[in-house]
Amino acid sequence: MGVTDCHVHINPIDQMHPDTLRLLTQVDAARVRLLREPRAFLDYLDACGVERAVLVNYVAPEVIGYTEAANDFVAQYVREDPERLIAVGGLRPDHPDPAREVERLATQLGIRGIKLHPPHQLFRPNAYTDGSLPGLRELYGACERLRLPVIFHTGTSIFPRARNKFSDPLFIEDVAVDFPDLTVVLAHGGRPIWMETAAFLARRFPNVWLELSGIPPARLLDYFPRLAQLAPKAVFGTDWPGPGVTDIRANFDAFRGLGLSLDLQRAILDENPRRIFPRLKSS
Repeated sequence: MGVTDCHVHINPIDQMHPDTLRLLTQVDAARVRLLREPRAFLDYLDACGVERAVLVNYVAPEVIGYTEAANDFVAQYVREDPERLIAVGGLRPDHPDPAREVERLATQLGIRGIKLHPPHQLFRPNAYTDGSLPGLRELYGACERLRLPVIFHTGTSIFPRARNKFSDPLFIEDVAVDFPDLTVVLAHGGRPIWMETAAFLARRFPNVWLELSGIPPARLLDYFPRLAQLAPKAVFGTDWPGPGVTDIRANFDAFRGLGLSLDLQRAILDENPRRIFPRLKSS
């Protein structure tokens, strides 16, 4: 079966604030090379038995340091192999013209998904409902129209200045209701405080997917005992090279060791990711 890692951080780490970068203790010179050289990273994916990787980037200058230049970074990076490397970019939730920016990212840079990070961007995903961030309605509408999935960080973050009160996936229920044709991905499955909420939203809404990254894969059945039932709405990612994630292959090996049937593994590792990120039309 083909395998997709649905959550990899190939980011411009030179933009990171020093105190955030210090948390990535396993990012040594060898891994920095992978973050900067796409051919070397593709070779690493081959060694790990991974066909495709979703490269998650976002804009959070105050908390992490990433600016809009992260979009250009990932767009350039995936040119090495845009079928295997899937560019995800972002924008600020208070962008003055979000619909135009989303269209620019998609049509000019080849961005294939948008990442929003509420605890790092310091906003509620449903802040359009009370008028505090009305542009979010335009942002979601543009992504819905262009068929760009929106990946929301859900669950806790340990980075300095992150505010976890914004991490509750229940804020995303309004988005799923108001934009029924928008593909919504709940990154990290609400870890660990809101896992039941994230699972409920994935079961309730046809357009909501549960993404299992940044969770010790060997313990997934402890956190999601009904994972077999959730498999039709779930995808897997490693969160490499995030804190505690040292190797992509090791995470996939631990996932395969859960004892799920091959059909369920195929759904989570291959079939569902292709529904969210289909093959390029030229492929």
